[in-house]
Amino acid sequence: MPLISVTDLRGRDLSAAQLRAAVPRPELDVDAAIASVHPVVAAVRERGAEAVLEAGERFDGVRPEHLRVPAEVIERALAELDPAIRRALETAIDRVRAVDAAQRREDDVVEVIDGGIVRQRWIPVERVGLYVPGGRAVLPSSVVMNVVPAQTAGVSQIVLASPPQKDHGGYPHPTILAACALLGVTDVIAAGGAQAIALLAHGADDLGDGTLLDPVDLVTGPGNVYVTAAKRLVRGTVGIDAEAGPTEIAILADESADPRFVAADLISQAEHDPLAASVLVTDSPRLAADTEAELAVQVPQARHADRIREALGGRQSGVILVDGLDQGLAVVNAYGAEHLEIHTVDAPAVAARVTNAGAIFIGPHSPVSLGDYAAGSNHVLPTGGGSRFGGGLGVQSFLRGIHVIEYDERALDASREAARTLAAAEDLPSHGRAVEIRFDGEGQSR
Repeated sequence: MPLISVTDLRGRDLSAAQLRAAVPRPELDVDAAIASVHPVVAAVRERGAEAVLEAGERFDGVRPEHLRVPAEVIERALAELDPAIRRALETAIDRVRAVDAAQRREDDVVEVIDGGIVRQRWIPVERVGLYVPGGRAVLPSSVVMNVVPAQTAGVSQIVLASPPQKDHGGYPHPTILAACALLGVTDVIAAGGAQAIALLAHGADDLGDGTLLDPVDLVTGPGNVYVTAAKRLVRGTVGIDAEAGPTEIAILADESADPRFVAADLISQAEHDPLAASVLVTDSPRLAADTEAELAVQVPQARHADRIREALGGRQSGVILVDGLDQGLAVVNAYGAEHLEIHTVDAPAVAARVTNAGAIFIGPHSPVSLGDYAAGSNHVLPTGGGSRFGGGLGVQSFLRGIHVIEYDERALDASREAARTLAAAEDLPSHGRAVEIRFDGEGQSR
């Protein structure tokens, strides 16, 4: 029995909407999750840390003495960190910092009219809450991907939440804490899931140790469907980066692709979660068959083979056969994958025609797993087709653009007619009067 299904779109002329309906998607019902998450979020809003501790005991099987992780625990985690892991984290930090440094924004100044200036100031969010999951896998790389762009943007206050671990005294995993220490993050909260998102959004008067937690202004970071549901519930109270779904990879490949690499990369994403999506789009039936053969060889060798089989066999994964690269590009642009690999002849030129993707990995030596750790790019990316209207986490995610308007009398005078006419057209005469009063009688500007 094949490990992955095949959808044949050859000979079919489909619209973008029809293509979006034809591509595999996971079943992710955030609305249904809200029903179970809403009481948790409400309880945290009303009762603070006690509600978080109760939820942690119920969902994570552990109740820490208090929620804030002591400084000495964070410092000890770094001191005891495997030197090889430390070097790898430092490499990731340096590379992400190098990329993020180029994203810093200077203020823009436009003289719209002689004497009339509009500035665009870029101001960092003051206080952010960063969420790092701790379920099936320990993800210190997600600490890097959240913290570095926030620091580069100039965020002054960072709070990081990660689930408590039964095996580690009710604190987040030591590797998570060590990554925090490397980045100078000292305000770490032992809370996971929906209760962590609610705590970041609403704050608490007492974390169980007599210290308070002020609410944040923005919450970022990946998580499961319950984290996503909690983000939806607190949106508006705070900003959020995105509603993240299960991870996904799409690979656009022709007959020049190496099926070993293609299979390995499909497997690498399937390893994350049974709901992870792995999609191959190709105009080569031979590559499709060879990739299936490679999956049959490589999957049994994988540590998480059962999880991978479930993900590859799910409705969210599959091979899509197309007539050629033009149709293949139409498919991947309709899909808007979180991660898109290009394994084709002249891959850079093909990649230049992609309009929807969270991140694009070009050629046989740019696997998605490189982007997860050491490419310098960010791995917190839009899922579920969200790349059609949004991008991944970056410095700009932590910046706010504020227009500053400064007109002198001459510039305002030159703008009177346009303002007065549009105010009248919208039946808002007091708008026009607020301009005109500056030029008549005693109220005239001097």
